[in-house]
Amino acid sequence: MEDNYREVKKAEPCLKLIHMDQVEVEEIEWLFYPFIPYGKVTIIQGDPGEGKTTVVLQIIAKLTKGEAILSETSEGKSEETGVEPINVIYQTAEDGLGDTIKPRLLAAGADCSRVLVIDDQDQPLTMVDARLEEAIIQTKARLVVLDPIQSFLGAGVDMHRANEIRPLMKRISVLAEKYQCAIILIGHMNKNSNGKSSYRGLGSIDFQAAARSVLIVGRVKDEPEIRVICHVKSSLAPEGDAIAFRLDKEKGFHWIGKYDISAEDLLSGDGRGQKIRSAKEFLKEILANGSMEQAKIAEEAEERGIKKKTLWNAKKELQIDSVKIGNKWFWMLQEE
Repeated sequence: MEDNYREVKKAEPCLKLIHMDQVEVEEIEWLFYPFIPYGKVTIIQGDPGEGKTTVVLQIIAKLTKGEAILSETSEGKSEETGVEPINVIYQTAEDGLGDTIKPRLLAAGADCSRVLVIDDQDQPLTMVDARLEEAIIQTKARLVVLDPIQSFLGAGVDMHRANEIRPLMKRISVLAEKYQCAIILIGHMNKNSNGKSSYRGLGSIDFQAAARSVLIVGRVKDEPEIRVICHVKSSLAPEGDAIAFRLDKEKGFHWIGKYDISAEDLLSGDGRGQKIRSAKEFLKEILANGSMEQAKIAEEAEERGIKKKTLWNAKKELQIDSVKIGNKWFWMLQEE
């Protein structure tokens, strides 16, 4: 009996304590502040056809050219530029590389020599596949995208079981931290239209629990060309403001900027587009008789409860001209 007890004791791990006063504070590096951190996992989710893959490919295109992701904010301020171009590993299980992905990358202006794909035709790639780590080492990729999540879980994995999802998310999180690359997992939403945004992702809540940032992409009701990215979880920085982009057949993709809508409103349909429509009507009304000083417009908008970013979104949508007269800016509607 004593011999068996000694064997059990030997098998037990030794106690190791970490003193917090000896832990060094590490600064987070950002691929896209505050939405996508390096060294961590980010989830981007939304209903099919809402533009998740499109916006990720647009981001990839900018990164491979060393360009700012958002060239201009809704207030007209440019982002910092001069970022080093990076290599990207992009894995998709839904779209063809030659007929869908590459045409989209080319349209977005990507340097396709920096976009790499692991050939998994002979053996499907999974989140615990050794080839994923080998590819990161070989390419020095700073961004890895798996689109969609459920296609890379592996055969026999039930995405609704926490005990099966946790080790997968742990493995992918370790890879991100070990090589200081950003890992983006793209996922679809479930059909629970009345649920909280954090519970609308497919599968176990452990997907969202392990990610440090979770984003939702949705379409604005009554204005289907406008899509919005909303932050629903941010563990490393304050949640970012919602950002909108326009996606239409004629003009393609372009960023609009900050947008006044919450994730819950975007998903539920409550208030979708209502704030921007009210701001548009306000501008049409106040500028009907000619130009007006920008400061006075902003003051009147604030009195009516219209937020600054909503006002600027409406200005962009209406293509209102800005003219400087003396030392003041004036807005005016374009002549039809």
